[in-house]
Amino acid sequence: MAKLNITLKKSLIGRNPRQRATVKALGLRKIGQTVTHDDTPQIRGMIHKIDFMLDVEEA
Repeated sequence: MAKLNITLKKSLIGRNPRQRATVKALGLRKIGQTVTHDDTPQIRGMIHKIDFMLDVEEA
């Protein structure tokens, strides 16, 4: 299964609680932090909700 490297690029300050919860569910805490997840429909949906805050690349 393909892997995705997801990096948080923008701050959570001023974001609504649902966006903050999505970032937390992805396992991100700080700007510049990168996590690796499997490429599943659930993860893709989470990325789609906050794609303006993330940098996503194939691993």
